[in-house]
Amino acid sequence: MASWTSSEFLYVEIKPPGIRFLERFKRSGKLSFKQYQALVFVLTFIAYLAFHATRKPNSIVKGTLSKPSTGHFKSTENSGWAPFDGPDGTALLGQIDLAFLSVYAVGMFVAGHLGDRLDLRTFLTIGMIGTGVFTALFGVAFWANIHSFYYFLAIQTLAGWFQSIGWPCVVAVLGNWFDKKRRGVIMGVWSAHTSIGNIVGSLIATGLLKFGWGWSFVGPALLITFLGIVVYLFLPVNPPAVEAERDGTEVDSTMRLGDTITESFLSSRMSTTGFDRRAVGFLAAWKIPGVAPFAFCLFFTKLVSYTFLYWLPFYVSQTEIGGEHLSQETSGNLSTLFDVGGVVGGILAGYFSDQLEGRAITAGGFIYLTIPALFLYRTYGHVSMTINIILMFIAGVFVNGPYALITTAVAADLGTHKSLKGNARALATVTAIIDGTGSVGAAIGPVLTGYIAAISWDAVFYMLMTAALISGLLLTQLIIAEVRTLLHGSSEDDEVVSGSSEPRPPIDVLI
Repeated sequence: MASWTSSEFLYVEIKPPGIRFLERFKRSGKLSFKQYQALVFVLTFIAYLAFHATRKPNSIVKGTLSKPSTGHFKSTENSGWAPFDGPDGTALLGQIDLAFLSVYAVGMFVAGHLGDRLDLRTFLTIGMIGTGVFTALFGVAFWANIHSFYYFLAIQTLAGWFQSIGWPCVVAVLGNWFDKKRRGVIMGVWSAHTSIGNIVGSLIATGLLKFGWGWSFVGPALLITFLGIVVYLFLPVNPPAVEAERDGTEVDSTMRLGDTITESFLSSRMSTTGFDRRAVGFLAAWKIPGVAPFAFCLFFTKLVSYTFLYWLPFYVSQTEIGGEHLSQETSGNLSTLFDVGGVVGGILAGYFSDQLEGRAITAGGFIYLTIPALFLYRTYGHVSMTINIILMFIAGVFVNGPYALITTAVAADLGTHKSLKGNARALATVTAIIDGTGSVGAAIGPVLTGYIAAISWDAVFYMLMTAALISGLLLTQLIIAEVRTLLHGSSEDDEVVSGSSEPRPPIDVLI
């Protein structure tokens, strides 16, 4: 666990019990730095994969819950589930999504603030197990014959809070272990957990749907609960917590050519006297160059992404493809191709951003290409199954590519920005600000879709294309700054992020 030392929630981490167990099998008595990195990569990957897997049942069962009722409370192949089986069923489902995502967005800011002050391993475990409990309770309504709208609303509200704990924790932990030079590719691959989690959640939920929609929630809930226990037993939060020693080939996470080792982020954390534990204040984190534009960009990017997350299976089931309507199970399985595209998009975005040394250029390029991708999918996706699959995959690449890049590599870059002067307690707060702002958009998109879709799906897609355009425009200043840097050969990445050549004063971490 951790020993608390002051009202500032300062503590001293200790080795997880699972690490102490693994060390018994090592001749040296401890794991190497690279082995710790591999362990962190895998554990944070599967942890957030599980978080996303628990979000998919809502979209998978939408069609089942909103079917016109046959007069029976128990769900069957031909009946829905009160109160969602009426004419306002899709609006009610949209309201539940809004409650979940609104609490998730607000909770993200709180969780990030706490994440820089609490033991991340314990905090993440609480988020995972709590998510499992409330995801399961949503499914329990199937067997308990619960039809109160306020029950579902309350369950999703509480689930949103526990879900909000996950992201600031996993990004902060990963950022503690990997250097900035390779962060784009590493986090591009790592960000595949979002799409793979959606795929796993979809497959579990659709596979169990034939046994009753309640099982679609219980399956992912059991998965995340089990993995939460694994995370508690094995996750090393940072190098000092497990006395990990870096080898000579490792480059510090905020070092650039010309920086001295004493200025580095991780070296300050691994000194014999410990590391700077003053958590960065909320307002101070907003002042870090680049945080605000990327945060507002993600607002609109995530609005588009989460609309697909929550409504794509329903949209597919309501649309004739090749002259036929697909079943709910087939629609759910087909929608996973969007997430397969997201895996490819996240990796490509990370790779290109590393090669170009331009996060904003890469994110903006993907965002602008999202607009024609959405237009083509809406216009030609119904022609045949083959065309639908191809266009859905392409849309997934461009929608989820920038979303993955901004929430991982960009957030970690800004959380270890040079203006922080080596302060070690900013990652969770910065991550929470960026993804929390994005989550406000994620809350708005699905609920707007619930109302707009009742009028026209064309209107929904125009809304999404407009959001993508605004998202790209918000990065204009950063893109111009990065292009200037590329043309003039400057290596000052502070200028790229801030869009200014003026030197930046150190951030007052306590604001």
